[in-house]
Amino acid sequence: MTRHLTAGIAVLFLGGLVLFDQATTPPNPYKAPPLLALGSGAEASGGFCGALPK
Repeated sequence: MTRHLTAGIAVLFLGGLVLFDQATTPPNPYKAPPLLALGSGAEASGGFCGALPK
């Protein structure tokens, strides 16, 4: 019974987190980064440790 209770709480927490995220900022496909940028010329930005300095 403990596993079922813990799993249920975890699923409810994750569902609540997804609903909270959707309610605060609706998705905008025009501002989203490309899903796969292989060969597209798009450079990595942000905290990517493998990027070489220019």
